[in-house]
Amino acid sequence: MSTNGARERLLGLLGEHWESVNAALTEEQRTTLLTRLGDLGATAEADGRAVRRALQGVRLALHPLPFGHPVRAALDSGRLAGSVTAPVDVVAGARALLARLAARQSSPSPAPDTAAIVGAVRRRLLEAPSLAAEEVRARFGGAAPPPEVIRLPDPVRGDRYPEFQFTGGEGTAYGVVLEVNRLLLADVDPWGAADWWLSGNVRLGAAPASLLGELPGEQLVGAAAALVEGY
Repeated sequence: MSTNGARERLLGLLGEHWESVNAALTEEQRTTLLTRLGDLGATAEADGRAVRRALQGVRLALHPLPFGHPVRAALDSGRLAGSVTAPVDVVAGARALLARLAARQSSPSPAPDTAAIVGAVRRRLLEAPSLAAEEVRARFGGAAPPPEVIRLPDPVRGDRYPEFQFTGGEGTAYGVVLEVNRLLLADVDPWGAADWWLSGNVRLGAAPASLLGELPGEQLVGAAAALVEGY
């Protein structure tokens, strides 16, 4: 099976196993997945990098699925590694999947308040210990931190940088954090990257941020790579 065919197969598996996916996810997780699928379906087909980012968002939204689930198994297989070779087909597949899911609705039901759910997730992430922009600049000798450092905009306090990213004392960012954040495209989707670090991870048995300094860095990188690249 080609790489692109495997990616289309992932979308097909989502449609085929939607009931069990639906049951395995919380309402918040399910809404996030539908939002990410909508983002993929709305992506310009000619923009391969944008399609890759949107597809990565779908993968991130699927990471709470238990190991052994057919969709999770597809994610964890090497068949999904590589670049998107035909973005137009991937976007079309997402649109077709969303249309099939809409057609399955046996009766009209109120749409979930996506904005409220997203807002709740972001408030939770902003409640984690964090540093202000001036504190982070001081750690980098007065310079702006690299783009891989997660920056979360707070409407009250201004930009916040989750504290787990930084070594003790006045140190700069962990090298492994920067490496993982590059995989997670933290400069594009800082909220998704922060959620990966601060939420429970089935593969690792705990929130990845809590394992910094305890788990070998390559295991953290491997967990992120398995999710993002599918190997």
